[in-house]
Amino acid sequence: MKRMNPRWKSPTMWPSGVGSRQPCPRESALRKAAISGNINALPHHVPTGRSVRVFICANPDDTEAERNALKEHVYPKLRDFCRENYGIEFQVVDLYWGADPEEWDSPELQRLRMKLLEECLKTSAGPCFVGLVGEKYGSIRVPGEVESAEFEMILDAAVEAGLDTHILEEWYCRDENSVPPAYYLKPKAQMLKNYQNSMESSSAAKTKNDKAWRNVSEEIKRIFRTAVLQLQEKGTMKSAQANKFLCSALEDELDFALGKQTPAFLRKCVCYIRKIANFDRFAKIPDMTRYMDIVVSGDRVMRNQESYERLLKIRDEFIPTVVAASNLRVYSSVTHCDMKLGYSQEVESNYVEGLCKQFYEDMVDIIQATVQQNLGTETDPLYDEILQHLSLCKSYAELYQFKTESLDYIQEYLLPSKGSRMSPLVVYGGPCTGKTLLLSEVAKQAYTWLQQEMGPETDPVVIVRFIGSSLLSTDLRTLLQSICEQIAINYRCLIHFLPNKIQEMKELLINLLGESSFHRPLVIVLDALEQLTDADEVRKLWWLPIHLPRTVRIVVSTLPNKHGILQKLRQLIHDEGYYVELIQRDRKVCSQTLKQQLLGVKRKVTSGQQIYVNEALAKCTLPMFVNLIYREVVHWRSHKDVDDRSLCSTVHESIEQLFYSVENKLGQRFVFRALGYITMAKAGLTEVELEDILSLDNIVLGDVIVATYLKNPLRISYDLVARLKEELDGYLVERQVRNVTLMVWANRHLHLIAQKLYLSNEEDVHQMHSLLAEYFLGAWSGGRKKIFTYDNNHFTSLNISHHKNPHQSHEKTSSDKYSYDRQTPEQPWVFQCNLLEPDIFFVNHRKMTELVYHLTRSGRTDDLMFGVIMNFSWLYTMIKIGQFEKAVTDIDLAYSYTQEKELKFLATTLRSIKVKVLKNPASLSAELQQRLLPVVTSLPKLRHLLLECDKDGPKYCSIVPLHSSMDVTYSPERLPLCSSYMQIVEIVPTLAPNIVLVALEDGSVSTWDVESRQLQRQIDTAKSVVLGIRLTTDEKYLVVATTKNTLLIYDNHKSCLLSEVEIKGSKQGGVTGGVAFINGFTLSTHHALAWLEASKEVNVIDLLYGWPLYQFHCWYEVTCVQCSPDGMYAFCGQYLNTASIFHLGNGDKLATVTSEFSGGFVKSILILDTLSQMVMVDNEGSLSVWNTKEITNPRLMEDYDCRGDDSEVVGIELSEDQRSILICKARSIEVLDTKVWKMVEKFKAKRTERFVAAVLSKNGQSIVASMENTSSIFVWRRDSGQCMASLIEISGAIVKLIKSTHHNLLLSVASSGVLSVWDIDIITAMSNIDKTGKKIQTLQLSGREDYVFTMDGSEAVHKWNFGTGFIETVFKHEGIVENCVLTSSGDLMVTSDDKSSQYIWQTTTGENIFRINGQKISQLLITHNDQFVVSLCEQNASRVWRLGTGHKVCNILVTLQNALITTANTFLVGSSKNKLLAVSLWSGSVSKKFVCDDGITIVNFKLIPDCPDCVVFITSTETVFIWNVADESVCRRVQLPTNFLKNLEDFQISPNGKVGIVSKGDENINVLDLHSGKLRLVHAAGIIWRQKLSRDGRYLVYVCFRSCDEDDEAGVVSNLIVMRLADGKSIGTCSLYKTPTFLSLSQRALNIIIGFEDGSIGTYTVVDRVDAALKIKIATSNSRQIVNNASQKVRPKCGNHSFKTVADCTWRESTEVFSRDSPINVSDSGEGESTTPTKKTELLQ
Repeated sequence: MKRMNPRWKSPTMWPSGVGSRQPCPRESALRKAAISGNINALPHHVPTGRSVRVFICANPDDTEAERNALKEHVYPKLRDFCRENYGIEFQVVDLYWGADPEEWDSPELQRLRMKLLEECLKTSAGPCFVGLVGEKYGSIRVPGEVESAEFEMILDAAVEAGLDTHILEEWYCRDENSVPPAYYLKPKAQMLKNYQNSMESSSAAKTKNDKAWRNVSEEIKRIFRTAVLQLQEKGTMKSAQANKFLCSALEDELDFALGKQTPAFLRKCVCYIRKIANFDRFAKIPDMTRYMDIVVSGDRVMRNQESYERLLKIRDEFIPTVVAASNLRVYSSVTHCDMKLGYSQEVESNYVEGLCKQFYEDMVDIIQATVQQNLGTETDPLYDEILQHLSLCKSYAELYQFKTESLDYIQEYLLPSKGSRMSPLVVYGGPCTGKTLLLSEVAKQAYTWLQQEMGPETDPVVIVRFIGSSLLSTDLRTLLQSICEQIAINYRCLIHFLPNKIQEMKELLINLLGESSFHRPLVIVLDALEQLTDADEVRKLWWLPIHLPRTVRIVVSTLPNKHGILQKLRQLIHDEGYYVELIQRDRKVCSQTLKQQLLGVKRKVTSGQQIYVNEALAKCTLPMFVNLIYREVVHWRSHKDVDDRSLCSTVHESIEQLFYSVENKLGQRFVFRALGYITMAKAGLTEVELEDILSLDNIVLGDVIVATYLKNPLRISYDLVARLKEELDGYLVERQVRNVTLMVWANRHLHLIAQKLYLSNEEDVHQMHSLLAEYFLGAWSGGRKKIFTYDNNHFTSLNISHHKNPHQSHEKTSSDKYSYDRQTPEQPWVFQCNLLEPDIFFVNHRKMTELVYHLTRSGRTDDLMFGVIMNFSWLYTMIKIGQFEKAVTDIDLAYSYTQEKELKFLATTLRSIKVKVLKNPASLSAELQQRLLPVVTSLPKLRHLLLECDKDGPKYCSIVPLHSSMDVTYSPERLPLCSSYMQIVEIVPTLAPNIVLVALEDGSVSTWDVESRQLQRQIDTAKSVVLGIRLTTDEKYLVVATTKNTLLIYDNHKSCLLSEVEIKGSKQGGVTGGVAFINGFTLSTHHALAWLEASKEVNVIDLLYGWPLYQFHCWYEVTCVQCSPDGMYAFCGQYLNTASIFHLGNGDKLATVTSEFSGGFVKSILILDTLSQMVMVDNEGSLSVWNTKEITNPRLMEDYDCRGDDSEVVGIELSEDQRSILICKARSIEVLDTKVWKMVEKFKAKRTERFVAAVLSKNGQSIVASMENTSSIFVWRRDSGQCMASLIEISGAIVKLIKSTHHNLLLSVASSGVLSVWDIDIITAMSNIDKTGKKIQTLQLSGREDYVFTMDGSEAVHKWNFGTGFIETVFKHEGIVENCVLTSSGDLMVTSDDKSSQYIWQTTTGENIFRINGQKISQLLITHNDQFVVSLCEQNASRVWRLGTGHKVCNILVTLQNALITTANTFLVGSSKNKLLAVSLWSGSVSKKFVCDDGITIVNFKLIPDCPDCVVFITSTETVFIWNVADESVCRRVQLPTNFLKNLEDFQISPNGKVGIVSKGDENINVLDLHSGKLRLVHAAGIIWRQKLSRDGRYLVYVCFRSCDEDDEAGVVSNLIVMRLADGKSIGTCSLYKTPTFLSLSQRALNIIIGFEDGSIGTYTVVDRVDAALKIKIATSNSRQIVNNASQKVRPKCGNHSFKTVADCTWRESTEVFSRDSPINVSDSGEGESTTPTKKTELLQ
């Protein structure tokens, strides 16, 4: 192998991955910062982790209809738009939706709204703010917290104003822990306890509480407003300060979002203003209070003028001012009220409808203007990997609070030294010591530190990887590869190719490290070495560079006691200066840090509370523990009672305490499920996904549905997710992967505790995995409604009064079910931007990552098979994005779960077409169809994938195989058992397809997994020689017979010996002068039956207790025993062809029967339980059949004598349906029909050959056998006797075949001791392909295109069914068939052979209705009206004769070559050296001719279908002529380039005569425009063998051979390609795995038929996606119907029809002699010499 040299500089070249494209200018700065690791230069959300987040600013009550309509109809559409066109999420933040109206003005909700507003403005990738302004200003807010000085000033002012301040003193409490001290509003739940009567129902209590809170809040607002206005008038309080208390949430949010913003930013905001004309006059209508601010003065209700003035100030002054300074979108509409009802529902609906349309258009407009299509990460996995780690690094660095000596030490290490080489720095410490946070801070600061030290022109490179956090960072090979590629890009090195061996990857890394310099120093940070998988001995750290160049620094971290990594590092790096241990910090330092953290958020703790904080810190000072303490004490109020139980003493307890506190705040079920889903997701969840998934979870909805009640869409309110994120801020961190931001746990400790708390119940976990699987399958998307189950009791407990439930029925049932739309999105595998460009898409990476994981965890094997593995879109996408190996691994994984053999076959198939589909992913559907169609009857579950290929394949490849004749390539599973087959005693297959039991002569009985070649268990029989082993049908017991004449009974699953039973013979019996061994034994359900050699007794043993029950006494020596399937009876075969029947339950002998062939012995007994028959087969293969309905008196039904054949019986098999019995003898195989008890097939071996074994296929249509001294398995078709396949066993000669009936498997043992497991289903699929046995020379397609007729140089013409690909009829001739033509309907066929005979065949019945002898024919033609036949002869006169009568019309005396009949049926056009002749079909004379000059010959000519009288021909002077036959004039002449025709292979003309296609046997297609004379050259994919132009002239179909420099593509011989001539684009390609010998293109439906060398045909159709609709012919193709319809799986019987031996007519020189009159009647129009007879041909017998 060549050594890589990354030192070759190439300023314009980039390596694979990032370098596959130059960065576009818009993101190049970000890209450069990301690739060089300059974390501080990246925005808050790195370029890919974006989403569109829109904040809705509105008053909740007057915009409820608008917000509901937008939520139900508009947001889902916008979400789909963003996903499809940009691959990103669209999210709306509307905290009022779904919240309890009583909570709308709570200080907590208002604080959260402002926080989320700020987030949306900062992070949204597109539009970020929408204001909905109506006629209502909204009330002022209840302050949540007021500084003490301010509060006391307001309190004094209120007293001065004569207000009762008792309520303020009751509801507000002073908190000294605030800095400065403040008064806070006490929790509503705590205060309202006083109002609640425990005897009342919870619903009534809630109503009472709500009313009480409304009164309290209105009073608080009134006091604050009055006092603040008074202070403002006096000038004591400034207006900015007063505004906090006097403005509504609407004004606050509008001012924050739109005030002081840049014009560019304001382009992402929209405002919708709704004005209502003359609204004041409707203030009295009660319903109008929702839409305006009112005041009640006595009995009068009127508009609140003060609020209205503030509204006008925003609406008519503030917003227009912003618009004037920028291009903020503002829409203002004036609505007119209903005269009676005011702002009625109908008026509102009209406005809402218009708003929804406008909202959608505006959002789309802003998204298109501001969001960039980021297709880069789709094709660039390295860039995505870098961004994933940088986003994690940013998140972790923000959490780094504690400046330590370790950080300074690492900073010093990072600075480049002028001295000697360095080693990596190792940071180690126990869990939660802050290793990850420290390394994140190092990675973040490294760039800055190096620039500060070495000057601003220095351009450092910082590479950071958090091992185990992403797929590519878990495995060493992919980790090193991504690091090498990142270094190569930064230092502009060209990696010629990536090494295959991992050791070479290390060499490449060391070479690349040498590229660093003082101008560009390199820092690599690797966190958590212990997370690497231990393949390739990774944990021995051989791959880590120990001696570093002066300008390279590597910082790694690890746990001290995991996998011995630290100990290994100490062996590699001896200097202690390279180790930094993170230990528990000093308590005082931690206390000081905690104090600083609290002051940072204006908090502190009282001295009394500090005592307990100090006590907790004395127990633990780990950084995470300190952080958890901070999270607890930051919420402490100064009056809170704190004791020694208030704080936990360990990290573990503190995390649990944190989770419990979140549960108390947000509800236990909600937190349980939400954190459970985040923890169980494979890669985390996005915010929107979490909201979607919780909305699908009825358990969560049932718990949080309090305020929303039941309506569409049924979803949880977003504020729950927002509050959960806020509560766990710093513990749930954000991580960017591809185009999404995922929520993941900040460290493994949190993950483990969440798993323990929320994922410990297996039933819940299974249910949750199942729900996640449904979500990623898109099961509830597209408006599909999911049932929500609830009961009245449940709603009572949730404080919902019944009258508020809109669906409450009057039935007495306690449980009702209703279905609701949960608004979850569609989950395609790819988001298609443009349907006409299917290769431009965004991959749904979330589905790719999560779906298979959750399907396997929830055991949804059907969804796994059909929703993923058998999904063409999934397969295509995986291949397209370079995840071929991952796709195959997933299929293998699915196979391990389901054991479906279809999956195993699919994985093998994909591996075999890997090279082809990686080079050209578009050909996937055609490649799969070719390989799967032959086996789909045997492996029916592949049908789903075939139908998927039909549906989605034509988007990418226009060739659809209809019938595939591809030979099934198949390799069995092999397992070497021992050095020679002589050591193998017995092999027993089991119920599991991959498990076999093997007994060897050394006394061992082993259980093997054939697929993994793993030994699962082994039993040692204490050195006894094993004679045989048997398994009971339920596989509970394993019985082993030994030479000690004992049966050992084992528990098969535990491999433990249960009992040992000795087998005894009769006293007088046995072998004289020797020891009699066990001759045989068999098992029934509960018994073992064994007998000794030459013994007449059969011992019966009870398997359960392991003791002998009784002995069966037979008349003669026992030769075989068979038990009935129900385990009731035993049939004992003996010498002299005698059998005895015993009752197994009591040991009674019921009957004894003897066959009349009493010479031999009973070889085998077959029980046909369906017919109540017993079949005795003797050693010579003779049968006697007994009716056993009356078990005590069997009646002889049939005797079948097979004596006379001197060969021994080697095997007997009863077919699965019990209709056939196969008897395999050494010299022959016989098949008997059990209905008639006759031999139906017999296969004889050649003289020198002997059969080893033979078995029947599952359907009984084929026989699979092996021969002595051969290493092949042969497959014969029973109906034709044809050997369809010969499978080579590479392990040596086959000595034994064993059939496993459970899974239709065949076990073969080779002489070398290798066991091979073959799938009989797949083997017999090979015999489904019909072949003539000789190469196809020509083929004809019937006019209706339903049948194909082929000639193969034999005496037969084969008629094939076009759809199924089966041969239906064989027409046998006397000689070798040379010519064949069909009438347009295909009902009549005219053929000629080399014995100078012509035949007319009726194709439907197969009858040879007419035969003509006497002349050798060189070419046959039929006129287009089917009335006349032209028989051209080279020696004698050619003839035109009437098909209907066989009578001659005329003789043609000139010799013509390659003749054609004109479309008008007037002339026969043919060439003769330098002449082109047109011969009249009526007179036979030459009517028109074109003569070339001397020495010039006609090379090729074609007729133009659309111009009946025109002929195009090429002469040897490279000139193309268009000649009008009628006028004998040249219409056009085109001169071709010199030497153009040197190697002319083929010449095609389009029907309209405009385009000609010339091929010369090279790699070019020459397209000739016959009007302009221009020649266009189109490059083909290889050397062209044959080409065909479609009838409409739009497509060119050609077959080309692979060029030699291509890699071997698993047996690909040539390629079939379809080209669209309009743009020269190849629209479909399909590999051909056999040598093609004939190519035909149908003229009507664009079907392709190819004849192959082995005598098979393949049929294909062309479906161009630019066609108006997909062609129905795929769906109606018979090969698909066979798949669909079980009744059609049976192959039709092939009819053989022979020629007439006596000729009906004999041709002489110029006459014909008929032996009978008018043999055929073809319907005629009635005119004798009509040139337009009817098309329809009828045959009258």
